Amino acid sequence: MKTKIGLATVGIERGDISLFEADAVVNAANTALVMGTGVAGALKKRGGVVIEEEAMRLGPVDVGEAVLTTAGNLPATHIIHAAVMGTDLKTDPETIARTTQAVLALAVKHKLTSLAFPALGTGVGHVPPAQSADAMIQAVVTHLKAGGSTLKRVVFVLYQDEAYRAFVDTLKRVGGLQ
Repeated sequence: MKTKIGLATVGIERGDISLFEADAVVNAANTALVMGTGVAGALKKRGGVVIEEEAMRLGPVDVGEAVLTTAGNLPATHIIHAAVMGTDLKTDPETIARTTQAVLALAVKHKLTSLAFPALGTGVGHVPPAQSADAMIQAVVTHLKAGGSTLKRVVFVLYQDEAYRAFVDTLKRVGGLQ
């Protein structure tokens, strides 16, 4: 599913974000930028430990911040590590929204045109997919409608059925689709 918002296309796809080709894929990170399980583990396994080593040199960061690294052996060019939780592995929709905004700002700063997000906070963060979808899609739509973004394509790449359904439903509602 995809729709046009501002000058960009926003899409939702089922799949493995570690296989996605974009200027950057987003890693749901902790403040230490250690890449353990879930999305981070998949990105590190496929892309190489060099990603985690580079990220950890840039950390620690505060919750809500984001940093950019190379993507190792991944099809993407970069990884944006979004510190959506502390080392306590807890997060909430407000933090997810703030972190999504930080990712978008970093993407524009580096003049990226394509970006792939996972469902931030829905793994070890235990945020229900519908709440993550609402926070993330609202942030992306607000960013794109404001204008001035370098982004031309934003895709939510979701691995689990529940997250996929939640993001599709939210994009339909927020994007004004039927």
